[in-house]
Amino acid sequence: MIGIIGAMDLEIVRLKEQMTDKKEEQLSGVHFTKGKLFGKDAVLAVCGIGKTFAALCAQTLILRYNPEIVINVGVAGTLCDRLSIGDMAIGTAAVCHDMDTSPLGDPVGLISGLDMVEIPLNAQMRETFEECCEEEGIHYVSGVIASGDQFIDDGSKKQWIRDTFCAIACEMEGQAIAQVCYVNRKPCAILRSISDSANGTAADYMQFKELAAEHSSRVLARFLKIE
Repeated sequence: MIGIIGAMDLEIVRLKEQMTDKKEEQLSGVHFTKGKLFGKDAVLAVCGIGKTFAALCAQTLILRYNPEIVINVGVAGTLCDRLSIGDMAIGTAAVCHDMDTSPLGDPVGLISGLDMVEIPLNAQMRETFEECCEEEGIHYVSGVIASGDQFIDDGSKKQWIRDTFCAIACEMEGQAIAQVCYVNRKPCAILRSISDSANGTAADYMQFKELAAEHSSRVLARFLKIE
């Protein structure tokens, strides 16, 4: 079983259209769709926006369906000049940029209880996603994905996240999903298509989110066909 989580309908709707033998259910306020994707058993989930919804969804997914792997797919803002709108950011690790207990002497972003800043992501899945991007002709960069309960639209904040965590992209759910998977010992991957520059151009997101979601769906579909 492959678990796939998107924050919004637009991030998984193309996959849902290709799913067969669909069975839908609502658990903990999350909409799940179980079925077959390219011959694989899979479950799609729309978690909602933000880290709390993402963590709730990931834990419910794991307890209810026991997936072998979990993939977070969707859109993100770029934090580096190597990624432009429509390009793919593939996670090597995930960080929480708005977690901060540094007044107590901790590093910024330290996850209490785990004593780590970076949550590692599955290397094998990352390499396969890189191959899928190349086959689809979509430019990609692999690196740290930063999550927080903020839509980043400020140049100074963008630079701070990039410089503090050496992150390549920012979004609002991936780290929470990765943390839940890490605690539950489930391999996790984050695949995000760039929808905006995270730098005072929120209009980019509104204009390009559909294109970005389409690119991430294309790469994920190819992944599923060969996985």
